[in-house]
Amino acid sequence: KDWISTVPRAKVDPDMAFSQIIVPTSDTISYTFVIDRLVRSGKHILCVGDTGTGKTVTVQDKLNNDLPADMTPVFMTFSARTSANQTQDLIDSKMDKRRKGVFGPPSGKKMIISLDDMNMPQREKYFAQPPIEILRQWMDHKGWFERKPPCAFRKLI
Repeated sequence: KDWISTVPRAKVDPDMAFSQIIVPTSDTISYTFVIDRLVRSGKHILCVGDTGTGKTVTVQDKLNNDLPADMTPVFMTFSARTSANQTQDLIDSKMDKRRKGVFGPPSGKKMIISLDDMNMPQREKYFAQPPIEILRQWMDHKGWFERKPPCAFRKLI
């Protein structure tokens, strides 16, 4: 059975802005299905593909229009100039303090962070990409260190 047959025929509102129109294809339907299942089960997702295949539009549409009420989306886009400090500051700004050294989304909510253009940050002399490294530290160690002394560890839940 083809993915597209699982969705009702698309109807386009003639008053809708052209940039807001999303025409479902078998690929976007299957991506949305897989994203939905992984988000609901609390798994990390990495969407890869060629430029122009609808990854960003599909993810943004799903997170803006079809999330459970207890989930809050946060959108980030990396550029060549994105730094690890900017990445850490943006994510920290969305977190609430739960107790000493522990931070998380607002009480009763889960945060979904969408990161676009992950490969864009400029590489350093030894080919590291610090914004990606700070995210790796978060995934591996469940948090990161504050940059201001005494540089305590911030656990992110």
